[in-house]
Amino acid sequence: MEFVKGTNRFYKEEDGKLLAEVTFVDQGDVVAIDHTFVDPSLRGQGIAEKLVDRVVEEMEKENKKIVPVCPYVVTLFDRKADKYGHIHADNN
Repeated sequence: MEFVKGTNRFYKEEDGKLLAEVTFVDQGDVVAIDHTFVDPSLRGQGIAEKLVDRVVEEMEKENKKIVPVCPYVVTLFDRKADKYGHIHADNN
């Protein structure tokens, strides 16, 4: 699935309906991922992780770290520390 890059978000819409979205707040050297959404019709397909991966890809290009704020992303970063440890910034 391809996502559209917007201002501080990546998303997927179809026929004017939002199907998936991740939003983040740019804080200089870091960004805080503060929200993920996946339409119930698409849940269970790994779409939320793909959205997060898209943000990770973008932040790697910009040499920025990510602070997970969204509960889903907090859990994802904890569960897959080997995958996201290099980009995970402490939020303390």
